[in-house]
Amino acid sequence: MYEPKNILITGAAGFIASHVTTRLIDRYPSYKIVALDKLDYCSTFKNLLSCSSSSKFKFIKGDIATADIVNHILIEEEIDTIMHFAAQTHVDNSFGNSMEFTYNNIYGTHVLLEACRVTNCVKRFIHVSTDEVYGETDLDADIGNHEASQLLPTNPYSATKAGAEMLVMAYHRSYDLPIITSRGNNVYGPNQYPEKLVPKFILLAMKGEKLPIHGDGSNVRSYLHCGDVAEAFEVILHKGEIGQVYNIGTKKERSVLDVAEEICKLFKLNPKDVIEFVQDRPFNDKRYFLDDQKLKKLGWQERTPWEEGLKMTIEWYKKNPDWWGDVSTALNPHPRFSAINLSDEAQWSFQYGYSRLARSYTEVGRKKSRLKFLIYGRTGWIGGLLGKLCDEERIDWEYGRGRLEDRKSLMEDIRRVMPTHVLSAAGVTGRPNVDWCESHKAETIRTNVVGILTLADVCREYSLYMMNFATGCIFEYDKEHPLGSGIGFKEEDKPNFIGSFYSKTKAMVEDLLKNYDNVCTLRVRMPISSDLSNPRNFITKISRYNKVVNIPNSMTVLDELLPISIEMAKRNLKGIWNFTNPGVISHNQILELYRDNIDPQFKWENFDLKEQAKVIVAPRSNNEMDASKLKNEFPNLLSIKDSIIKFVFEPNKKT
Repeated sequence: MYEPKNILITGAAGFIASHVTTRLIDRYPSYKIVALDKLDYCSTFKNLLSCSSSSKFKFIKGDIATADIVNHILIEEEIDTIMHFAAQTHVDNSFGNSMEFTYNNIYGTHVLLEACRVTNCVKRFIHVSTDEVYGETDLDADIGNHEASQLLPTNPYSATKAGAEMLVMAYHRSYDLPIITSRGNNVYGPNQYPEKLVPKFILLAMKGEKLPIHGDGSNVRSYLHCGDVAEAFEVILHKGEIGQVYNIGTKKERSVLDVAEEICKLFKLNPKDVIEFVQDRPFNDKRYFLDDQKLKKLGWQERTPWEEGLKMTIEWYKKNPDWWGDVSTALNPHPRFSAINLSDEAQWSFQYGYSRLARSYTEVGRKKSRLKFLIYGRTGWIGGLLGKLCDEERIDWEYGRGRLEDRKSLMEDIRRVMPTHVLSAAGVTGRPNVDWCESHKAETIRTNVVGILTLADVCREYSLYMMNFATGCIFEYDKEHPLGSGIGFKEEDKPNFIGSFYSKTKAMVEDLLKNYDNVCTLRVRMPISSDLSNPRNFITKISRYNKVVNIPNSMTVLDELLPISIEMAKRNLKGIWNFTNPGVISHNQILELYRDNIDPQFKWENFDLKEQAKVIVAPRSNNEMDASKLKNEFPNLLSIKDSIIKFVFEPNKKT
């Protein structure tokens, strides 16, 4: 019996797939289920609401025809099993929009198959097809189509499903992909979009409107309840044999007219008054009839009688009449929908060539575990340095274009870049210093609190790692951590500095980010770099002041620590980290080094905190951070003084 670990279900928010997803979540709590759906007109996340409380369930909005998304999911989620339900399925639509069916059903399936080939991580691929690929069954036939019967589709929908099956078969034979195919009869039950016969007639009966029947209503179909079909897929998943096809069917048949009359009976309507015969489809198969013995030998059987299932379905639609919103178009006798957006990249590839698609597969084939960073803070000092570091380490990266407080723009960035990691060095510190925040509190909150939380939440929605460059200026020396004691504030300590509004917002957002297990928070303090011309460099700042205080502080030498941050992202380290060099150094010690290495004539004066308070708006944070956690992870990390000498003054030393 096959036991999957990580299952990708395509089209999961649609009718049948949502019931399969729900069943697997309920019955197999150890299985991780990744639901992929572009939420087309006939699917809705409401179908999966009962699954959302499971920690093993993840929903991703995306199109199977977009190779980057599919490749990313297979690798990042370590998918070992695919259940491929996603498709355009309504025959009426296929007569009016046949190219869309080719795009979704054939091209989309091809993208999935190629992704499986290049990633080589899928152990079982269940391709969901339809009984319609067999074509019309003779009305007098008493033996149904078996799995080896010839495929003779008669409409654009079934032709695209047959075409997809040919690709599936070819990939099994050519590349040994572990394929299983299912072909099923008609399915009915709760959650079904009312373009299909049963829910359409139910909703029309509820409205007291006519029930339109194509032709004379003599066409025969077999109907299975969605619960029985979900069980069938459970059996195929665990017991199905690679390379085999399984019919999911029932011998109990009904004409379209029979169905309409039975619904009228349950609504106590006179069929002669409400049934209306309308123009038939361009071609309407008289009958589909399956041999279902092969699946029954695996242990499956139909459990829900038609009469019972129909009553349950009617009750569900009575309780949920607005589940699908405005469905007036779907209730027309011959509905037509345009299901794709011709401007998206995948559709462009479909129409004009495969270079982008091929490039995506080549990249995955070359390096499955490739990194791609999405960096926010392009105009900031640290954000700029991160981009340069990624170039040096040959890490693929892009800057984010969206504003942090604009959720939609962040989601667009993620869909555009498809990152493996998100690094945020964005935030408001104030120009020329944090005093600016005291008079711009709303702007500070918008970026430092709302923006960062929005980014963290979007990243969690997309299951992305996020690194946030925060600040250690949320502490000040106190009785437990006195000046000169060598006792530093640890990661778990509660912030105690409220002197500046900037620090208040940073402390607030850090505390809230603890609720996001996908976030790594780095507390940066008084950043220093070898670029002594940069006015944001702490050494440059104090060398230009007329007077400075002389207090030991923990600080961050970016030349040493930013490469470490890249490594931390690679290791997916999370939680809060004091991102400073071990130890403390005072203003005077730094300026002495500056004088000895850069400018022998340099002089400065000191003043105390009281004097400093007269020339600044908000008090400044002074503290020592305990960097032992970072030191344990990176044993070669230098002390603050040694790091400043090595990375700042030795490269800049003037002889």
